[in-house]
Amino acid sequence: MPHARLAQRLAEDLRSLRDSGRAKGKETVVAGVIPAAGGQGPRYRLDGAGDKAFLRMNSNGYLGLATDQVVMAAEEKAAREMGTGPGAVRFISGTWAPHVALEERLARFHGREAAMVFSSAYAAIMGVLPPLITPETAVISDALNHNCIINAMRLARPMAKHVYKHLDLDELEDCLNKASATCDRAIVVTDGIFSMRGDHAPLDRIVELARDHDDKFDENVIVAADDSHGVGAFGKTGRGTEEYTESAPVDILVATLGKAFGVNGGYVATGRTVIEYLRETSPFYIYSNPITCGEATAALTAVDIVDSQRGRTLLDHLRAMTARFKAGLAELSLETIPGEHPVVPLMVRDTEKTAALVQHLRNNGILATGLNFPVVPKGDEEIRFQVSADHTEADIDEALAVLDGWSR
Repeated sequence: MPHARLAQRLAEDLRSLRDSGRAKGKETVVAGVIPAAGGQGPRYRLDGAGDKAFLRMNSNGYLGLATDQVVMAAEEKAAREMGTGPGAVRFISGTWAPHVALEERLARFHGREAAMVFSSAYAAIMGVLPPLITPETAVISDALNHNCIINAMRLARPMAKHVYKHLDLDELEDCLNKASATCDRAIVVTDGIFSMRGDHAPLDRIVELARDHDDKFDENVIVAADDSHGVGAFGKTGRGTEEYTESAPVDILVATLGKAFGVNGGYVATGRTVIEYLRETSPFYIYSNPITCGEATAALTAVDIVDSQRGRTLLDHLRAMTARFKAGLAELSLETIPGEHPVVPLMVRDTEKTAALVQHLRNNGILATGLNFPVVPKGDEEIRFQVSADHTEADIDEALAVLDGWSR
């Protein structure tokens, strides 16, 4: 075997990951979906679990649109008419009418001049930030921002990197003042919803702070927000953290089609000039195939659903189920983090107890995700529950009953 020494070293590294509790381990394989019936939401079959049905509370599909009949029919129709793949990257021959229609619809949905679709939200952040970060740029980032933002900053190599304590706007202002002494441009970047905790950035105050310091920089202070967990799931009409905080529009809005919209892909919505520039300079866009025509058509259908009375009804139900679950945790004297987002963390604060509780839930037919160090800081170990609009009151009560059995 020509790479035996490398394989030995990799095996040692894997062993270290497992011994330290950092390994993700074997992936759960979903083998089938059981449609909602009898007052219960959908159930899921897992590979190796026989006929046992599981309630899924670890999905980013906050509105249940991935199994919506209208969305699925739209994808199937487009695939039959246009094929299963785009055939090339977009500047060669891979731009199709559904891509253009989706981008125009996303721009209207967010009240922006233009939008641009990427293969994923991770690719969107990686493809948007580095082209906008020059050797004279300061990037200022919340300490709990997503891994994609961290890696985009590493790739870009700005003049200065500043990381402020989570949601600490006084420290953010200090960072802006420091950056103004040496940099021509500043980009303040934050998650909209912090996916491990379900809390949100005060985008209204961040935008105001950026505007207050804008004149100190020759090329402005730009606010960029990755609201992948917010758009479609947060705010009265699903327009995310901007809507919830009543913020002025951020300069660069990145979000996903793969969570609340239930499909696949990511996107950026911003000014027309910025979009034109990114189409010419973003390698994650230029050199990577786009999502399929079927996916684009399904996503367009999902956006239309969210931006309708049906969407508002789904959001109302989602908020009601989230409130029911949080109230149930409080009745069980279980610790969570305040907030209205459907990410509901159960703070366990111990690695072994977190693993044991995840197994207890699984044994009783509930799928939830345990988060340990280094995904979260030591002492913040948790189980992240995610509520969906396809959950019913009976589903929420079932999960609480299983937790009650553990807590007793």
